[in-house]
Amino acid sequence: MTTAIVTGASSGLGLEIARLLAARGDTVVAVARRAEPIEQLASEFSTVTALAVDVSTDAGRDALLDAFATADVLVNNAGFGSLGKFAATPVSVANEMVAINVAALTDLTGRYLPGMIDRGRGRVLNIASTAAFQAGPGMAVYCATKAYVLSFTEAIAHEIRGTGVSATAFCPGAFASGFQALAGVEATKFIKGRRLPTSAEFARDAVAAMDRGTVVRVPGALNKANAQGVRFLPRALVRRSAGWALS
Repeated sequence: MTTAIVTGASSGLGLEIARLLAARGDTVVAVARRAEPIEQLASEFSTVTALAVDVSTDAGRDALLDAFATADVLVNNAGFGSLGKFAATPVSVANEMVAINVAALTDLTGRYLPGMIDRGRGRVLNIASTAAFQAGPGMAVYCATKAYVLSFTEAIAHEIRGTGVSATAFCPGAFASGFQALAGVEATKFIKGRRLPTSAEFARDAVAAMDRGTVVRVPGALNKANAQGVRFLPRALVRRSAGWALS
């Protein structure tokens, strides 16, 4: 029986990934701050356990480990973004973003990965973003955290080759979820007027990439082109383009 831990499972991509894993018979631990959505998911699937903890805190991560000491699959999906110039962003918001997007992901991977290696099997799926491939004026901290997720995941994927364990960085572009409203980017040039892929579509892509052991997955031809294209452009131009898109 496969045990999968999914953080940020209360909405969007995390919820859809948890639902997919449960539907295929995995034992799923749906982790989120908000209890109601994950309890609803648990009512739909007998194999889902809802655990309402805050993984951005040491206490929350300790509670998760106390309840579930091992896992075969770890999906680090919890995270958020915020639109606005860094100097005008409350330090508490920036610090919380780093705590969730970076510290929680690193800590949980560090706690669960050694056991996977010892057992010779396991999957780590870290949710990055196409934002990982360039600086993002207007979302400086968010883009920086996703660059960390991408770099970290690529590095550990190389380190664990041949162990039976894989690490995948899933790098989606914008998709329909609660992220845009929470981040305040709905009216930006990057989002306004676009028909976005659904969370369910990207969840299927993410799980398939994880199952294949793909190290970096960027879904969608346009997203791939944008992610690769920035490598060949002057960084000053990339910064200006990103700043324009987020205005």
